Amino acid sequence: MTEATVERIRLFLIESPIKMARLQGVGNVKGTVKRVLIELTSSDGLIGWGEAAPWEVFTGTPEAAFSALDIYLRPILLGKPVRRIRALMADLDRALVGHAEAKVAIEMALLDIVGKSSGLSVADLLGGRVRDTIPLSFSIADPDFAADLDRMRKMVPDGNVIYKVKTGVKPHREDLDHLEAIRKEFGDKVDLRVDYNQALAPFGAIKILRDVEQFAPTFIEQPVPRKYLDVMAQLTAALETPVLADESCFDRRDMMEVVRREAADAVSVKLMKAGGLFEAQAIMAIADIAGLPGYGGTLWEGGIGLAAGTQLIAATPGISLGCEFYMPHHVLTEDVLEERVANRGGHVVVPDGPGLGIGVSEASIRANARVLAEG
Repeated sequence: MTEATVERIRLFLIESPIKMARLQGVGNVKGTVKRVLIELTSSDGLIGWGEAAPWEVFTGTPEAAFSALDIYLRPILLGKPVRRIRALMADLDRALVGHAEAKVAIEMALLDIVGKSSGLSVADLLGGRVRDTIPLSFSIADPDFAADLDRMRKMVPDGNVIYKVKTGVKPHREDLDHLEAIRKEFGDKVDLRVDYNQALAPFGAIKILRDVEQFAPTFIEQPVPRKYLDVMAQLTAALETPVLADESCFDRRDMMEVVRREAADAVSVKLMKAGGLFEAQAIMAIADIAGLPGYGGTLWEGGIGLAAGTQLIAATPGISLGCEFYMPHHVLTEDVLEERVANRGGHVVVPDGPGLGIGVSEASIRANARVLAEG
């Protein structure tokens, strides 16, 4: 029997309007977000989809991801067996340094094809499900805090109880006022978390964070820049609240260093950082040994990337702190899926169809595409 190979590749650089501005500490977003979609067609006619969603202040640019896929990685992909995913990912790493987002988009699409050909979901291919739903965390990051408070008033009664407040962008006193307002109105009904996105300088950070602890956050995410790993370790030891590493942990090597230095109590696992679903599971294997739970983080993925993220978390026991996969439902004005990944009672429902378990709307993609490359 002849092995199916990658026969055709289409790339789309798309730009999608968003409903609200986002203040994120290391960088702000408003108006639109860009990302790259890849469609692979195998020689037996199956189609797989992947998504690269870089952020210029975090990992890179969408334009660079598009060029990486189109110029450098396309020649390696064409004609290669779709089932030999690990071997192909190793080829990509040898051919091009970095560009994790471009590589994970390819891996998503290959897994989507293999899942469809076998009748299995990507979660099944990754070892099988340990969960069918994932608690959803919504980020409080609107420049207009009153608007976010109004959103919470609508979302909390529907079962959305996890909220991560972006701190360090506005004055400290204002951050404390916002946390106090949330606790005053919702009390212990909400699971409150804070994320500094590296906003604090090491000098004086401990005093600021001890002020925040009075509001009993579940964790404090990445309070200082990633290069200050020793400071992360000092804060982890000094605070009662668990510290979560995000920018300090991109890959397995980073995870080993975080564990060695005891620089965090938990870790944010993002596909766009890790560069692959297999790599993300390897990161969590190290975290599991050290007893560090994982949190499903994102950049600006739409439905394709987030469907892949749900499949990863469904098959990875240690990613137990929920996910922030709210973009398609709450921020994008239009997604590219025929039907959005379901949210129910404050949880993301993991698609159970073969592959990623999604259908992609060609009309929506073309309506949002800015650049198209085929071949």
